[in-house]
Amino acid sequence: MCTVCGCGSGETRIEDGTKHAPGHGHEATPDHSHHHHYGAGDAGASVPGMSQSRLIQLEQDILSKNNRYADANRRYFADRGIFALNLVSSPGSGKTSLLVETLKRFGPTRACYVIEGDQQTTNDADRIRETGVPALQINTGKGCHLDGHMIGHALERLAPENGSVVFIENVGNLVCPAAFDLGEAHKVAILSVTEGEDKPLKYPDMFAAADIVLLNKTDLLPHLDFDVGTATANAQKINPNIKVLKVSARSGDGLEDWINWIDAARANLGRTTPDAAE
Repeated sequence: MCTVCGCGSGETRIEDGTKHAPGHGHEATPDHSHHHHYGAGDAGASVPGMSQSRLIQLEQDILSKNNRYADANRRYFADRGIFALNLVSSPGSGKTSLLVETLKRFGPTRACYVIEGDQQTTNDADRIRETGVPALQINTGKGCHLDGHMIGHALERLAPENGSVVFIENVGNLVCPAAFDLGEAHKVAILSVTEGEDKPLKYPDMFAAADIVLLNKTDLLPHLDFDVGTATANAQKINPNIKVLKVSARSGDGLEDWINWIDAARANLGRTTPDAAE
């Protein structure tokens, strides 16, 4: 079970104020505030029947074990001069399409490898391989994120060459991937303009952990009521140092700035996060 989101607990924990999950022993009393905050405790999460202190201990145990694997991955990358990026987003943000278009422009002149994370299917890895870039699919089953151990095994199989770039496309989820270090140089959050400007405020941990946001599907802006300035301001409320780039996988707009950021980040590996596109 992942204590970050409570997945696998098999419990319904959000109610509408008039109905309750069977067996919880509550009467159906209306609550017109419609606000149940299960993240107010010290653990920042709630699991039925488990204390906050136990949740904190369990999460520390899980994350410390993951961090040992992530540190091993980081050493692997450092020893070989490999630059790794962890691409994170909600489902449907256009993450794979953006990665495909990035590889078409970036890959021919640079050695690239891709690790794909999804609960099921090899669809995304198949799409990546069509570009000529080696890709390995990780299926997590009921798991909602990749972890350091999975990435370590993937690197053994892929055997990326020295000096290459490894793109890790995480499972579509804006919650748990924020907490799990994979040994990457940077987390890259992809936010589609179809998702709304408030996503950074709703999922602050992810945007706090990311170094850059790619605001994707900007070709749709003429058809939407999406305010780029508001979305950028919301991301910077969570993370004042975060970089925001407008891109479109469909039109190609902004991809040159994104690729320039990657090149600058590689050059600055081990130092500060670049601001190449300003």
